[in-house]
Amino acid sequence: MEIDLSPRLPKKSYGGDGGSYHSWSPDELPMLREGNIGAAKLALEKNGFALPRYSDSSKVAYVLQGCGTAGIVLPEKEEKVVAIKKGDAIALPFGVITWWYNKEDTELVVLFLGETSKAHKRGEFTDFFLNGSNGIFTGFSTEFVCRAWDLDENLVKTLVTKQTGNGIVKLADNFVMTEPKAEHRDGMVLNCEEAPLDVDIKNGGRVVVLNTKNLPLVGTVGFGADLVRLDGNAMCSPGFSCDSALQVTYIVSGSGRVQIVGVDGRRVLETTVKAGNLFIVPRFFVVSKIADPDGMAWFSIVTTPDPVFTHLAGSIGTWKSLSPQVIQAAFNVTPDVENAFRSKRTADAIFFPPPQ
Repeated sequence: MEIDLSPRLPKKSYGGDGGSYHSWSPDELPMLREGNIGAAKLALEKNGFALPRYSDSSKVAYVLQGCGTAGIVLPEKEEKVVAIKKGDAIALPFGVITWWYNKEDTELVVLFLGETSKAHKRGEFTDFFLNGSNGIFTGFSTEFVCRAWDLDENLVKTLVTKQTGNGIVKLADNFVMTEPKAEHRDGMVLNCEEAPLDVDIKNGGRVVVLNTKNLPLVGTVGFGADLVRLDGNAMCSPGFSCDSALQVTYIVSGSGRVQIVGVDGRRVLETTVKAGNLFIVPRFFVVSKIADPDGMAWFSIVTTPDPVFTHLAGSIGTWKSLSPQVIQAAFNVTPDVENAFRSKRTADAIFFPPPQ
């Protein structure tokens, strides 16, 4: 049975005055369940506070909009409080406790992409809240809480009943949140819009790759990520992940066309994508994109910490590596045709500027 690869938008899961949480459903995007991938977005209004939680999945968080504060507690480590802004990426391994806060007028929006092979539900994240109306703290009996934290019964009842919010709350305007520390960003956060470029092609595009070198926690998470910015009308070379990795792509800005070719040389997807869309490229399937005139940017995770890609076109394309005789035989063409084929795309790698 063929799996629908069409791009999808998320749907709201919960929220209130402080903000909202949106997730992609594996029922609407079957490749999530097939590939054990989860995807969600957190949007916080001014003074919005996402209550402390941990998840059943490892993730990469990517700040799509705004700026704010994040608290991160690795198992048996001290709390790291970091200032976050648009373009920041944060690796979140299993067992990490996080909270998120926005004190600015601009909405803070954070994308989460991750792997769900150990999750309770394939293709979905399950968050476990420490407190709030659905928090773990409220689930234990008063006796257990009293003994665990050495508290009297009246204080326990106050702690359990005062916070009535569910996942996201709005704090008072005069609330003073823990201040972030600049040194806490080191090794925890990488800004993809400011990091050194791994690929930079004039009028073509630019790439920043998250890997174990520039964000060591990526190795703990178990997958890599990248931010790709494609210039107006430029093309991304057809290519595939040659180490059996899935590509999970979120369109950050702009729009463009996408084609994916799968088994038996069949085109399994041809569509236009725009900001907010999420789609997944199955293992070994070949994908290519062409940006609209205003360009297009996307953030992707690849389900291996140091991914390797094979590009079929361009100066580093696979066809350039094959001998002329093999190409002649493969296409059943004359040496003149083979030479014409090989002579093109000798200078452009990965990204192809628009035709002049």
